[in-house]
Amino acid sequence: MVTPGQRADCTQFEPVMEKIRVARTGAGRPRTRPDSVSADKAYSNRRERAYLRKRGIRRVIPEKADQAANRIKRGSHGGRPPGFDRERYRKRNVVEPAINKLKGFRAVATRYDKRGHVFLGTVSFAAVIIWLRL
Repeated sequence: MVTPGQRADCTQFEPVMEKIRVARTGAGRPRTRPDSVSADKAYSNRRERAYLRKRGIRRVIPEKADQAANRIKRGSHGGRPPGFDRERYRKRNVVEPAINKLKGFRAVATRYDKRGHVFLGTVSFAAVIIWLRL
């Protein structure tokens, strides 16, 4: 999924989640609901949390400092802090190095291609080259 560079990532959270297919270890069709989702603070808002709660997906999203301050300021009416698993959040680090490897290709880092489908082809080609180097 390709979006304009100036668009916020959190607006694409639900469409991306709808396209996820998690392969099963045995036979059967892929699951459309992962066990948990790890994301950064940009996705720490009520809409994303409610969406994940509705689908029964455990969320590993840190709370923004201003959200925590507002919750504490409201006292007992502020509610309890959202659950957060630090160990699971640390494992999120495997995504960033993969993106940095892709950005090692100048055409991917600067996005020379105007059309989205051509850019996706460039990213796919770079991913194949990275995979072959391993």
